[in-house]
Amino acid sequence: MGCCFSVQYSADDQTLIRIYNFLCGIINRNSPEVEEIPTHPTVGQEEMLEKAWNRLMEVGVGFMGLHGMGGVGKTTLFKKINNKFAENAGRFDIVIWVVVSQGAKMSKLQDDIAEKLHLCDEVWKNKNESEKATDIYKVLNGKRFVLMLDDIWEKVDLEAIGVPFPTRENGCKVAFTTRSRDVCGSMEDHEPMEVKCLEWNKAWELFQNKVGDKTLSPDIVEQAKKVAKKCCGLPLALNVIGETMSAKTTVQEWDDAVKVLTRSAAEFSNMGNKILPILKFSYDSLVDKHIQLCFLYCALFPEDYPISKKKLIDYWICEGFIGEDDQDIKDAINQGYVKLGTLIRANLVMEVNTYRVVMHDVVREMALWIASDLGKQRETFIVQARVGLSRIPKVKDWGAVRKMSLMNNDIEEITCTSKCSELTTLFLQNNRLENLSGEFIRSMQKLVVLDLSGNRTLNKLPEQISELASLQFLGLSSTNIEKLPVGFQELEKLTHLDLTNSRRLCSISGISKLSSLRILKLRDSNVDGDVSLLKELQLLEHLQVLTINICTELGLKQLSYDQRLANCTTALGIYGFQQKLFDISLLASMKNLSLLNVENSQVLEINTDIKCRESETNFSDLQNPTRPCFTNLSRVRISRCNGIKDLTWVLFAPNLVILSIEYSDDVEEIINKEKATTLTDIPPFQKLEFLYLKCLPKLESIYWSPLPFQVLGLIKVRDCPNLRKFPLNAASVPRLEKFVIEMYPREQKTELEWEDEDTKNRFLPSSFKLVTISLNLFCFSYFMFFSSLSFFHVRY
Repeated sequence: MGCCFSVQYSADDQTLIRIYNFLCGIINRNSPEVEEIPTHPTVGQEEMLEKAWNRLMEVGVGFMGLHGMGGVGKTTLFKKINNKFAENAGRFDIVIWVVVSQGAKMSKLQDDIAEKLHLCDEVWKNKNESEKATDIYKVLNGKRFVLMLDDIWEKVDLEAIGVPFPTRENGCKVAFTTRSRDVCGSMEDHEPMEVKCLEWNKAWELFQNKVGDKTLSPDIVEQAKKVAKKCCGLPLALNVIGETMSAKTTVQEWDDAVKVLTRSAAEFSNMGNKILPILKFSYDSLVDKHIQLCFLYCALFPEDYPISKKKLIDYWICEGFIGEDDQDIKDAINQGYVKLGTLIRANLVMEVNTYRVVMHDVVREMALWIASDLGKQRETFIVQARVGLSRIPKVKDWGAVRKMSLMNNDIEEITCTSKCSELTTLFLQNNRLENLSGEFIRSMQKLVVLDLSGNRTLNKLPEQISELASLQFLGLSSTNIEKLPVGFQELEKLTHLDLTNSRRLCSISGISKLSSLRILKLRDSNVDGDVSLLKELQLLEHLQVLTINICTELGLKQLSYDQRLANCTTALGIYGFQQKLFDISLLASMKNLSLLNVENSQVLEINTDIKCRESETNFSDLQNPTRPCFTNLSRVRISRCNGIKDLTWVLFAPNLVILSIEYSDDVEEIINKEKATTLTDIPPFQKLEFLYLKCLPKLESIYWSPLPFQVLGLIKVRDCPNLRKFPLNAASVPRLEKFVIEMYPREQKTELEWEDEDTKNRFLPSSFKLVTISLNLFCFSYFMFFSSLSFFHVRY
């Protein structure tokens, strides 16, 4: 005979939750702990999948972020991670997948999580967010869960949603994908994993899979490779364009595809509805209108072009995107770096190195598409950079043009008489200009930025340039301009004048009448900082940045003793000094000096008895020579300076990034041990990225003991026969995969001495893998900084 009975007892909340979870487990015992998500086969993600999975499974890792540009394959990779939990059943109680997306509301996230937890019923629908959070927390607390958040655009407040915080003790995990590295930091992952575009061999494999072997006949393969290369390894583009071309079986169709993708990729089939709109979400997430303008500006440069951060920010300031008219230029530059950092962390531009960024080709096409009002107003933003033009392109409506970039072409003259009344930006750098129409210039009354740099055949400017009442930026570097035109001083709004490397410039007399000038660049021009010029520069009351050459000790003293001009000096070239003692302490007043080039000087010794002022050091002992003075100095080049035996003084430049020493017959060592031990206890070269040593016949030592070289990327040595050992050990250069040693003659590498066998095994042969490459993008980006200083003469 059966009976039923009841037992009354008291229990705390945790006990009740355990009972609830136990009963749920009985009811749903056949329900999987993870729902597998359908996903298509991928190419080139295997290694990244393994790395991401291993990191997520590490003990103590509670948060893991995957970041990368749109269309790079983050979600596909994330799905594979999710499905991997099904292959490793039993490690977690539940795996919850939630698609967040832009603009998602907290209540929507709670509902998605609740659905996976079987909490959704009529009662749930009537609860507020706080009550829902309590219910979610009660279920998840005590469980070992994994929360997978796909496509997040801002911090997800786990506490507000009701998700317990992952800890080492509870073993829970929160993984997420995002386009923004900033979001990774806000989600507690400070070392997120970047999902990058595919290398060429994998990109080609994926493209072949999408197009199909039947279409890729032998006569089409070469054109197909050109089309695939236009995708620059972006899986989204490879998939969409590959599928679009899968039915194109004639050479003519593939020729046309190459032409369209080269001329204006936005016009290519499916580009405007399946690729660019997806990428545009990243642009839309830039909440500040000015930073959106900064982003679009990057598209004015050619494909794959390493853009100088400093010059880009100079443009932005003159365009009015950052800074105010009366703002300190250093503050404005800092704001520029903040905006640039935001674009980098949003994966909209990519950092090449400390000084340069580059834009992915497909992202660049997206920027051009947006700038032309999604393709509706193509003539407002004309970019035909590095496309082989020999004359200015035809434009239907010049009055509609706002920005035009024709840089890096072969244009010899501009005789156009059309009126460009709305044009504000004109890039003509690196052409072959000989003649610039005065009428063309006169019509551009709203022109703010005019860059003519790199036109070696340009030796004069039309006088009409003085009529450009709105002009703020004028780039004339690396031209053959002999003099500034009559009436030049009438450019009342000109704030930035770049005359760098203008080797035929005879005079800039009258420069003091440019009342608004804030930035003046004269380094490596034919105009030297003699006493008369420095007196005129003293009259420029708004001047804040000066780059200049000095050829006499009197000129150097006058510059260094004028504190305002000294503070303005950011780059200095010292040439032809013949005195026996070059006193480096004369530069100590130049607290903003970032680049120093010393060339063709007979120097017996560089005096290291530096007396730093309080403004140049963070230390209170003003007479202590062991403290760094040149805290902003990042680039140093010494060339053809016989008599110098060492450069121990560079210890006073703790932030040195690039060091180049060449054609100096008496240099025996870079850092002298005896001098160094009396000068400073600060380890040298902590931020050094590039070391270039050339034609130093007596050089035997860089440093007497191994150094960590935390960020060193390249050591390039040429014709230094007595250099037998680098200051390296097995712990040096932690990022070995990004480190290269180039030596010439190549046989010298076999004669190198190593600290020990472990050091030798670590750096040989892997670090010499690019020894046969004379100039790649990595090296090129560094050489560009000193291109006017005879490192290399390259027309890019």
